[in-house]
Parts: sequence; C-alpha cells; structure tokens
Amino acid sequence: MHSIAEHVSLKNLNTFRVEAYARWFTEIHKEEELNELFVEDKWRNAERFIIGGGSNVLFTRDFNGLVVRISIPGITHNIEENTVYVTAGAGVVWNDLVQYCVERGFAGIENLSLIPGTVGASPVQNIGAYGVELKDVFHSCRAYHINKAEVIIFSPADCKFDYRDSIFKRELKNQVVISSVTFKLSLVPQINVSYGAIRQELEARNITQPDIKDVSRVVSSIRVDKLPDPSTIGNAGSFFKNPVIDEQQFVQLKSAFPDIVHYCLPNSTVKLAAGWMIEKSGWKGKQIKETATWKNQALVIVNAGNASGSEIYNFSEAIINDVREKFNITLEREVNVL
Repeated sequence: MHSIAEHVSLKNLNTFRVEAYARWFTEIHKEEELNELFVEDKWRNAERFIIGGGSNVLFTRDFNGLVVRISIPGITHNIEENTVYVTAGAGVVWNDLVQYCVERGFAGIENLSLIPGTVGASPVQNIGAYGVELKDVFHSCRAYHINKAEVIIFSPADCKFDYRDSIFKRELKNQVVISSVTFKLSLVPQINVSYGAIRQELEARNITQPDIKDVSRVVSSIRVDKLPDPSTIGNAGSFFKNPVIDEQQFVQLKSAFPDIVHYCLPNSTVKLAAGWMIEKSGWKGKQIKETATWKNQALVIVNAGNASGSEIYNFSEAIINDVREKFNITLEREVNVL
C-alpha cells in the first residue's frame, strides 16, 4: 500500500510560496509506484494534480483532491558515435541535468540553463529560452497512463509540441504521469548565440569562440541578473506567454508603437515581448500590497511578502486588462492556475 498523507501544506512545494493545503498528498520515487497508487479505484478516480518542482503553478485555493509529487531520481547516458542519449528521472532538478550534460560536453541544452523546475515538467511545458526549445532535443519520454494502467513511450510527434504547450497540457492533462525523459544531444556542438543578450554578454567577457560551458555560464548570469531567485523571493519565472500575432495585426501595432519589441517567425507570424508591453502599460516594478512585478523583468510576478494565491491572480488579471486596453492584445498566463 502506497503511503498517503492527509491535509498537507503545499507552501514549501510551490515556488510562489503561497499557502494552500492538499486534502491528500503522496510522493513517487519509482515508476512502479505509479501503478501501485493508481491501481486503487479511490485514487484513480480522485481529482488529482501532478507536481514536480512546483515552479509553474499558482494555488488560489486548497486542493480538495490528491496531489502527487514526482521525485523519481537518476541520470544515465548512452553514446552512439556523435549522438548522446541522456535519460533522466522526472524528479531530477532541471538545472542539475543541464550541468551534468555541460560538464561532459553533451551539447544541446546549454541555452536552457537555470530554468526552474524538474525534468518531468520539461515536455509538458515545452520549456524554452534563448532560441532553444525542449522539442529541439527531445527524443522520447516514458509516461504512466492512469486509466489504461500502463507505461507508454511518447515520440516527439506524439507530444504535439507547440509554443509552451504539448499534448500533456491539453488532451492528456492529468491522464498521464511522466516518469522519465530521454534527450538526444550531440558531441558536436551547434553553438546558438542568436539572442542578442547572449552575444553582448560574451563580447563583454571577450569570448569570441564560445563553447557550451561559456554559453551555459552566460545564460545563467543573464537569468540571475534579470530574474529573482525563487529560493529567496516567491515567483514562478515568466508569468505570461509572449503573444504570437499575424503580420496584419503587427503592421497596425507597429504604426502605433514604432519601437515595439518583436521577433519575426517563419510562418508569417510575429512574436511580441509580453514583458515590454507590461512595462509600457506602467506595471514594471509596481507593487500592490504584497504582490509585485519584478524590478528587472516585468514578465515576472513576485510574492513580495505573504501574498495569497488569489491576490497574485487578481494582480495578473489587472495587468491583462491594462495591456488589452493599450495594445488590444490579450496576454495568456504561462503558469497553471488552480
């Protein structure tokens, strides 16, 4: 029988550090334990929420169901000529995996250094930063299908990856639990410094031919400068997605706001910088009671004291309303709201 605790505080299990209680709580350390747990009707049919590092969730209330924390450890790798397959347990801290790979010269995820959270959440969110997305290096993942009571292996096509999105956030939300992820990396680095901030930082350090260690260090440095450390101030990283619009809408926006920050995408669409729009709407560094936007990056909402989840949610709603009024763009939250 798998051990289940009752009425458990989630305050230290979410990076916003908001207080909320789970009616039931359990922790999974091995893939087999998922079957032990969900073979019981009570738990298979209970309302449930799967949590890893808790870095992409905002609890606005107590959770009257089962919270399952995935803490499956372990990293292994297998080298075939210049390709490296690295498999990590879903509970591995994402940045620990990045450092494991960078130290061994396994290239491909160095641009994703210092993203908070665990490996198991990385395909769910299709995490990305500085010109690289998880889908670029994803090989496969193992996931336990709760209703089918079996482990399924997902290929990249199966995952239906999109910008900060995947099948795990849509059709299979709360239906499967990822237990491990395998990444396809390379011993022949394709250094990606296309993002201006990385190039500028490398130039400032007089690095003209960066290796993956340089890229990882520079990305980490930029993140530390721009983003608050969740261990010292409650936050979930980027709170909103960068909106993607069509060219026609962009032309209208650019005539009204000539300096609008944007990135042209291949399919005649344009990605806008949500942080820039939030800042232009007067929200950068703004604080209401104990909720604020971060002083160095308006895309990040922080718990500046003892804010409740609903206070943080209402704060984000006010930002959405002001941005919509100014730019006629509706921002979408990246963070899961419960």
